[in-house]
Amino acid sequence: MTTPDIRELPVAGPDSGPYAIVSGPDGALWFTLVHAGRIGRLDPAGTLTLHDLGDPGCGPTVLVTGPDDALWFTEYKAHRIGRITVAGAVTHFDLPTAGSGPFGITAGPDGALWFTETAANRIGRIDPAGRVTGFALPIADAFPSAITTGADGALWFTLNAADAIGRITTSGEVSIHALPTKGAAPVGITAGPDGALWFTEIGAGAIGRLDPTGEITEFPLPDPQSRPHAVALDTDGKCWFTEWGANRVGRLAVEGTLTEYDLPTPAAEPHGLAQGADGAIWVALEIGALARITP
Repeated sequence: MTTPDIRELPVAGPDSGPYAIVSGPDGALWFTLVHAGRIGRLDPAGTLTLHDLGDPGCGPTVLVTGPDDALWFTEYKAHRIGRITVAGAVTHFDLPTAGSGPFGITAGPDGALWFTETAANRIGRIDPAGRVTGFALPIADAFPSAITTGADGALWFTLNAADAIGRITTSGEVSIHALPTKGAAPVGITAGPDGALWFTEIGAGAIGRLDPTGEITEFPLPDPQSRPHAVALDTDGKCWFTEWGANRVGRLAVEGTLTEYDLPTPAAEPHGLAQGADGAIWVALEIGALARITP
C-alpha cells in the first residue's frame, strides 16, 4: 500500500455516521449524518456547522448540489427528499409512495433532481418546486441505488440486486446494461467527461467501467472482500473509490493502474468521497469523522 498524507477530522459522535460528502457551491464540504438526522458543513477555514433536520431518524443519505445552488438530499428512512440552502434553511418534500426508500440523487440536465427509490423499484424526478414524477423499472426488485448524470444527457444508475447498470432519458425511456459478473451488486456510480461511467461492484470486489460504445471493463481489486462502495472522479480523470470492507481508499486510472491507501483508524467504515475545493480527496467515515487524503 502507498502511504500518503491522511488526516482524520472528527465532526460528530461515533454513532452519527457521516455517509455521503460533496463539495458545495460555496466552496465548503457538505455531508450527511445518516444516523443523527443532520447535515454537516465544513468550510475551507475549518469551521464546522451541523444543521438539524428536525427528525433524528430521517436517515439523510446522499446529497448533491442542485441547479438552484442549494443542497438536495435523500431521506432514506423518512421517504422524503430534502433541500438545504447554504444559509441552512431546510425544506422537506414527501414522496407519493410510502416506504419508497430514496437513496441516490443527482442533478439532471433538465433543471430537476433525479433520484432512486430502492424499495419502490423506481427512478424519481423532483423539480425545484417540489413536483415529483416516478418511472417504473422493467426488472422487478432491482434495488436501484446510486445515480449520476452522463455526458450523453441521460441519467445512469446502478441496479444492485439485478447486477446491471440502467439508463433513463429525461423523457422516461429506460434501457438496461447487464454486467458480466454474477453477484457484482453495483452500488456507486459516476460519469466522466469522456462519456464513460465508472461504478463499484461491492459483491465482486471490483471497479467497473462502461464506455460510450457499451463495452464494460471490470477491474478486480486485490482483495475480493474489500467491498468497494462509493466512487468519484478527480480533476485528472482518475477514479477514486472507498473499500468499505478493507478500510481503504483506492485510485484507479483508465489504463488500470491501481493505488490503494490504508486509513489510519481501524474499522473506520469509509463510504462517500469527493474532491474538495482544496484539491484533496475527502472521505466520509461512519465512525464520526472525515478523512482528508493528499496523494
